[in-house]
Amino acid sequence: MPQPLTLSSLPLFPLGSVLYPGGLLALRVFEVRYLDMVRKCHRAEAPFGVVALTQGHEVRQAGAAQEQFSDVGTLATIEVLDNPQPGLITLLCRGTQRFRILRRAQLTHGLWTADIEQIDDDVAVPVPDDLRMTATALGQVLQTLRQREPGIPTLPPESDDQLNDCAWVANRWCELLPVPLELKQRLMELENPLVRLELVGDVLERTGIAQ
Repeated sequence: MPQPLTLSSLPLFPLGSVLYPGGLLALRVFEVRYLDMVRKCHRAEAPFGVVALTQGHEVRQAGAAQEQFSDVGTLATIEVLDNPQPGLITLLCRGTQRFRILRRAQLTHGLWTADIEQIDDDVAVPVPDDLRMTATALGQVLQTLRQREPGIPTLPPESDDQLNDCAWVANRWCELLPVPLELKQRLMELENPLVRLELVGDVLERTGIAQ
């Protein structure tokens, strides 16, 4: 059995949100600890890690609790970087592969880094007939959102193949649904994409969204 691919000293970006593989993430970066990090990642075409906060805030505040974050996150690659004014960088990133933190450390200027092992990509599983409505409803929701906000960057276009893939459908719903951050994190960590979609289907049924 092959060993998981590991990375050393991966820079981390703790956020109050969960990034899923295949998802898009727009960021405004202005803290010194992250400005240098994203410039270096962009030049090197290297990823950084997005992890969900369990304590603390995205922006450091005097007297606030120490940042704590989940052990499982997602690699983010920078697709678009803009520097609209001094001290501000805007990013559009894409989630690629999940990872698990093995060791973590905080540098003197506040940036977190970690040694990580990458988690295998979700296995491609077709959407079963009893969950087909979740895929159909997702396609309709994405189309409606794009019509309402044509410039929104966080709505990736979907293909028929993606709408027939359990992981892709589940991940996009997880990004859209107003569920607690802890639940979004647990769903992202699930190894079985069919189980993830079944749980999403339960949420949709309870809320009446996909009917």
